[in-house]
Amino acid sequence: MNPVLTMDSATLSPIHLFLQADWVVKGVMIGLLLASIWTWALIVAFWRRIGKTRKNMTRFERDFWKAEDIDVFYKAESESDLPSARVFAAGVTEWRRSTAGGTIDKSGTRERLATTMGAAVAGEIDKLSDRLNVLATVGSVAPFVGLFGTVWGIMRSFTSIAAAQNTSLAVVAPGIAEALFATAIGLFAAIPAVIAYNRFSHGINRIEASLNRFADGFHTTLSRQLDGSR
Repeated sequence: MNPVLTMDSATLSPIHLFLQADWVVKGVMIGLLLASIWTWALIVAFWRRIGKTRKNMTRFERDFWKAEDIDVFYKAESESDLPSARVFAAGVTEWRRSTAGGTIDKSGTRERLATTMGAAVAGEIDKLSDRLNVLATVGSVAPFVGLFGTVWGIMRSFTSIAAAQNTSLAVVAPGIAEALFATAIGLFAAIPAVIAYNRFSHGINRIEASLNRFADGFHTTLSRQLDGSR
């Protein structure tokens, strides 16, 4: 067995690279590891929330279109925190306000219903998208933070070369390895964040489209009732 090769393998282990790094590179690595943990926590939370929301919205809309009495259905679902339920509640509330008087302004009622439910859709999408920007930030910033650690490590390697007046691999390798390790951690944090951001953005866009379809369908139903009123 070659003892030099064994020593080099141990020296280039991730734990050893972290322990041998100076405080700047250590700070970069710790920050990126924390960002990676936070990213994965958000990924799990978004995955569960979006999946649960889509499933429950499908159930809600199916029950809504089967309901024979909107008022009865509203009483049963008025406390629901589903996005579609909140859009539905906003439409019912505006409908009751606009039709409470003796004379009904049909055109104005239709416009207010569309505006109210559109605002409700936008509000629900904002709630679902909360903290999604964190994934975008980590995905865009983490590689540059890792690159900063890389540059610092390479500068440290050059300093070691100048101090030792020796350009052998034994002098250069540790600093370069630390630098590359910082870059690797940056990519480890950034790649899942970018993939998750794109995936969850697509999921939220699908929810928004579903909410808009539901709002349009409900608006059409209420418009028919307006046509039958005085």
